[in-house]
Amino acid sequence: MRIVFMGTPDFSVPALKALVEAGHEVAAVVTQPDRPRGRGKELQMTPVKVQALAYGIPVYQPEKVKDPAFVEILRNLQPEVIVVIAFGQILSRDILDLPPYGCINIHASLLPKYRGAAPIQWAVIDGEKETGVTTMMMDVGLDTGDMLEKTIIPLDPKETGGSLFDKLSQAGGPLILSTLEKLKAGTAVRTPQTDEDSTYAKMLTKSLGQIDWSMEAAAIERLIRGLNPWPSAYTFVHGKTLKIWDADVLKESSDGAAPGQIIRTDPHSLIVAAGEALLSIRELQLEGKKRMDVETFLRGYTIEKGEILGK
Repeated sequence: MRIVFMGTPDFSVPALKALVEAGHEVAAVVTQPDRPRGRGKELQMTPVKVQALAYGIPVYQPEKVKDPAFVEILRNLQPEVIVVIAFGQILSRDILDLPPYGCINIHASLLPKYRGAAPIQWAVIDGEKETGVTTMMMDVGLDTGDMLEKTIIPLDPKETGGSLFDKLSQAGGPLILSTLEKLKAGTAVRTPQTDEDSTYAKMLTKSLGQIDWSMEAAAIERLIRGLNPWPSAYTFVHGKTLKIWDADVLKESSDGAAPGQIIRTDPHSLIVAAGEALLSIRELQLEGKKRMDVETFLRGYTIEKGEILGK
């Protein structure tokens, strides 16, 4: 099929590769404009642009994809279908109606659950046992179009936002190939979404990572994993930010300790009271220092039993 591909981050690249390597004609790639990044604030190409240029595919980077002049460019490209995955802009009705097979979105959740900006991380934070990828016909709503196909991915007990990101990214390629084949053959089944079963996966912010020690230890541990690697979960010790990268839940009583209070510390462990049960911190990073395991950290930094984190 003749395709216009719209995507931006690393997450989108495997789907682009799958389309090209399967022999589809990717007439153009549309991605976000180059932005200044890093400490040097140098302009950097999006991962999708880098891959498209490696394939020799024309790249377009409109500030506003719904601009009438750019819609005319899309019309002249004459795509049979537009494939969208983590693009980062809303498509107008003019674009949605343009290709004969429609605009197909590859979404990183089992719709209708987890519509919105951060479905991967919220699946971990909320303690889901499985999630997946859904292909859907796009409409003017936010991830509300008819579903086409799904791939289910189970979550490992120590799944992080980063590890799940990689799994779902890789799952998008085979799924979109299957969906396009069925669309071409006229065998694709459209299943409307039920709004009452949907959950909004709100955008992640750095402030979301501040640990509330009055929460259950299990919920804190999921937050730590879900926000790994970004924006990361954190607390405070001696006035400094302390990022927590890995922890285990200990189903023991806190014996009346205050939330966030250190109840045990030795050369090999740092145990913190939560609202329910205990949290054993395994990997952490003090402000201005490298990420390290708890044993290494405790050899160079002193935290006394009875101190309270978060202050």
